[in-house]
Amino acid sequence: MTARIIIRPATASDHERIDRIIAERWGAPVVAVHDAVYRPSELPAFLAMDAERVLGLVTFRVEASACEIVSLDALLPRAGIGTALVEAAAGAARSAGCRRLWLVTTNDNLDALRFYLRRGFRLAAVHSGAVDRARQLKPSIPEIGDYGIPMHDELELERTIQPASGENRESPGRK
Repeated sequence: MTARIIIRPATASDHERIDRIIAERWGAPVVAVHDAVYRPSELPAFLAMDAERVLGLVTFRVEASACEIVSLDALLPRAGIGTALVEAAAGAARSAGCRRLWLVTTNDNLDALRFYLRRGFRLAAVHSGAVDRARQLKPSIPEIGDYGIPMHDELELERTIQPASGENRESPGRK
């Protein structure tokens, strides 16, 4: 029998744990993306937990009417953890009034691309050479990624967030 998974907001007491997870999975406690560096432990986050351990983590940032997923890690693959964390971030974005949920992955990350496309995300942009630039900010980014694919580009994916029920929606004739 599988233990029940709880999705909960991260607290200040989770920062060290988040740094450790990010460092183990991303090569350092920072994420370099779209010419910026973020420390996920300093961002809003949700943790997926069972009774004793962290099973996953999503970190995100809200800016204007968009929410960017900065990192997503499901430590127990194919158990619904990644999906639950994406939906938790989408719920937080909706509550913040965001209309767009977006993220960036690298051109080699075919598994992530499949995961996000199956969850309603669409390809929004390709940023050629962005990973090469990110390597200058975070030298631990490898040159060769998953499946032996050279890492050079960032793929931007997005999903529209529907307003929460009860929110005012503009009628088609109003601006």
